Amino acid sequence: MNAPVPMFEPQDPDFAARVRASFARQKAMAFIGARLAGLGPGWTEVELPHRDELTQQKGYLHGGIVGMIGDNACGYAAFSLMPAGCSILTVEYKMNILAPGLGLRYVARGEVIRPGSRLSVTRADVYAESGDRRTHIATIQETLMMLPDTPDVPE
Repeated sequence: MNAPVPMFEPQDPDFAARVRASFARQKAMAFIGARLAGLGPGWTEVELPHRDELTQQKGYLHGGIVGMIGDNACGYAAFSLMPAGCSILTVEYKMNILAPGLGLRYVARGEVIRPGSRLSVTRADVYAESGDRRTHIATIQETLMMLPDTPDVPE
């Protein structure tokens, strides 16, 4: 996917290193095999190769896994615009599953819709890809809360 034209200015010039370091600490993402594939001010892409262990009874990517990668794409899109020294938590999200998750890889593209001083609204579109076939399988809208002066490290 192509990087979007930046619409927002990050508050931290080192946002990319901060986002990558935080993503690397996510044991859940490592467990499922997801990686941060793209990053810019106000957007991210999380990529996941297909694994049979992540499917439901019909062989589709499990909706919980679709939500996981979409949640991370949204969260890190918002986190990219926040100041250093803060952390972020998901407050709520709504996911619409649009098609079965059948592909060789899955890509969640998160973008900030509206950054805020405390709450940010984001959106992620999740795609299943196989060769040159690309299917839009889910859309997520999410609200995230910034925790100021709360470093993004384990307590």
